[in-house]
Amino acid sequence: MSSFAVLVRIEAKLFGREPMAVLWAIAFPPLLLVILGCVPAFRVHQHDLGGLRVIDLYVPIMILFVVTMTAVNTLPAAISLYRERGVLRRLATTPMPASRLLLAQVVVNVAVEVLVLLLLLGIGRIGLGVALPRAPLGYLVAFLLVLCAMLALGMMVAAVAPNTKVSNALGMILFFPLMFFGGLWLPIAAMPAALRHIAEFTPAGAATQALGDAAAGSWPGWVHLAVLAGYAVVFGTVAVRSFRWDS
Repeated sequence: MSSFAVLVRIEAKLFGREPMAVLWAIAFPPLLLVILGCVPAFRVHQHDLGGLRVIDLYVPIMILFVVTMTAVNTLPAAISLYRERGVLRRLATTPMPASRLLLAQVVVNVAVEVLVLLLLLGIGRIGLGVALPRAPLGYLVAFLLVLCAMLALGMMVAAVAPNTKVSNALGMILFFPLMFFGGLWLPIAAMPAALRHIAEFTPAGAATQALGDAAAGSWPGWVHLAVLAGYAVVFGTVAVRSFRWDS
């Protein structure tokens, strides 16, 4: 086993030992989807939603939830803690570059996100009658861009936050507006026109729309894909230019 694989394994074990991270990233999204699926009104096809049910809309929203939670909250907190404790600085003097540790963190977070994606799609299909994505390639492209945009945002938070407390605070400040525009409390299709238009140009709103389009069988809108790609480039550039290896 390579040294990087060992590092990924260690980071995965550390992630599994964080009860709150496991709860919010792995257990909560499927549980919330099941709870919402038990609401009779959410299982009724609605003309205003293009013949879809409310529960159909919540599968991509829950996927966005776990990606945002891990990328904007879990990832920056872990990196900030390593920097605060001098781990990144000490790694600079070893054969293992500190960038490998950051990459291992990203790999673990992506693995969690893919795992929960499969769980949500499986629970939705088997337990709630939600159809699998009708445009799987478009769904994959949208999901990858969502990952890039949110992980870049998380790395930017880790780069600019001076310590773990600030990192946690920034993560929570960003999480709730992101999920609002992603449709967690009010599906985007049910938002007023002006608010819906604003949501489409936020990373979370574009993510929900792109995943929803692919789930319904259409190729994700190019505007939504471009928005996600643009945020990934901007956030990633800021993260690279402002990242500090030492506190």
